[in-house]
Amino acid sequence: MTQTNVRKLRLFDTENIHSGDDRDEYEKDYSRLIQSPAFRRLQGKSQVFGAGSGDYYRTRLTHSLEVSQIAREVARRLGKSCPFLARKLHPGLMIDPEVVEVAALAHDLGHPPFGHKGEEVLNDLLQKEMGQKYEGNAQNFRILMFLEKRAGSDSGLDLTAAALLGVNKYPYCLDEPGRLKGVYRREWEGIEYLRGLWGMPEGCATLEAQLMDLCDDIAYSTHDLEDGIRAGKIPVGTDFSEDDRIVSHLMQEIVDDPGNKEMNWDGIDLKATVKVVLSQFVRQWEEIYAENGRDTSRTRREIKARWVRKFASQVGIIDDPDKGWKRVTFVREGEEDLELLRTMEILKKLAWVTLIKDFRVQRLHKRSEVIIRRLWDSFKEYETGNLIIPPDWLESYELQRGKWPWERMVADYIAGMTDAYAEKVYGEFFASRSGSIYERD
Repeated sequence: MTQTNVRKLRLFDTENIHSGDDRDEYEKDYSRLIQSPAFRRLQGKSQVFGAGSGDYYRTRLTHSLEVSQIAREVARRLGKSCPFLARKLHPGLMIDPEVVEVAALAHDLGHPPFGHKGEEVLNDLLQKEMGQKYEGNAQNFRILMFLEKRAGSDSGLDLTAAALLGVNKYPYCLDEPGRLKGVYRREWEGIEYLRGLWGMPEGCATLEAQLMDLCDDIAYSTHDLEDGIRAGKIPVGTDFSEDDRIVSHLMQEIVDDPGNKEMNWDGIDLKATVKVVLSQFVRQWEEIYAENGRDTSRTRREIKARWVRKFASQVGIIDDPDKGWKRVTFVREGEEDLELLRTMEILKKLAWVTLIKDFRVQRLHKRSEVIIRRLWDSFKEYETGNLIIPPDWLESYELQRGKWPWERMVADYIAGMTDAYAEKVYGEFFASRSGSIYERD
C-alpha cells in the first residue's frame, strides 16, 4: 500500500461503498465533519466567556474556524518551503493542508458545556464515583469514532487515517496509570492499529497533529487576548507589566503547568522575562493606538493580527534527536526559537489570569459546576435515569450496553450539551417553572 493510500484508509468503510463519488477523500472528511451535529453544537459552547454572553465573543466554533484558517495557511507555506515534505518519506511526515484543516476543525469537539470548567467537573465526578476519566481530547475520538452517526455507518464519521491521526496530538492510551491526556481505551484500539500500520514511533504525533496543536496555541494566545481587551478585563491603558498581582499570577501559572517543561524555564529569570513580554505588548499597543487615531477597536484587531503573523511566520520543522522524529515548532536560524515559544506562552497565560481569575467569570464557573453536578446526579442511576434520557440515546445505549457502561453514556450525553441546553435541562429539573412537554430535544 502506498504512502498516499495508507493515509486515506478508513477503519470501517475500507472500500468507500458509502461515499462513492469523485470527491477527494479529505474533501469527504471535511463534509462529514462540518455537517455533523457535534460540529454545529460548538456554536453553543463556551470558549472563555459563556456562549451567548454577547455577539462579539468567541465560541468553540469560531475558535475552531480561526485555528483551521491559521493551520491551513501555515501548512501551505511549509509545503512550499520544506523540500523534505515533497519526498513523502513517511505517512506521518507529510503535511496536507486539507488534513490539517479538518484536524483543526475537529480538535475541540470533545469539550463539554462551560469550557474547561465543565471538563474539570466531569472528570472529577467520573473519577471519584466510577474510577473512570473524562478528558476533552479523548472525547474527540468518542465523537469521531463512535457517537456521531452518518448514513451507512455505526462507527462515527469514519474519517481517513490521516484526519484521525491529525487530531491525535496525545498519542497515548488515557487509561494507562498517570496519563492526563490521551485516548480512551476503546477508541485507542483503532488509533493504535492505524499508528502501527503507519509505523509511527511510540509517543510521537504526526506533523499534521503537531501543526494543528501549535496553531491552536497561537489562536489562544492572540484571540483570547482580543476578547479580554474587548471585555475590559485586560488593562491595556496601563503598564500592567508593573502590576505585581498580574505578574505573580502569570509566574505561578507557568510554574504549575506541567506542559511547560520543554521550554526550559529553569534556565531563565522568569519574573524578568514575564515583565519584558508584558511591557513589549503595552508599548506595541500604544504605538498602534496612536497610528490608528486612538481607535480602540481598530487597535485591538491590528495588534491581534500582528501577533498572529509573527507567530505563524516562524513555524517550521526541525529534527527531534531525542525521539528520532521531526518537530513542528517556532524556528529561527535552523534552531528551535525558545524565546518566541515562551513569549506565546506568557501571552496565553495573560489571557488566562486576567479572564479566568475575574470574579464574574468565577461566578459563571461556580454556576456551571452546580449545573453539571446536579445533572449528573439526576442521570447517573440507570433505574431512574433511563426514564429521563431522550429516547434516541436510550435506544443507542440498549443496542451497545455490552460495551457502553451507563455512567459513560451519561457522561457522553452531558458532554454533548451546549451551554444553553444544559441550562434548559437543569431548569426543567430544578426551576420552579417547567418547560412544555411538546418541546423536542
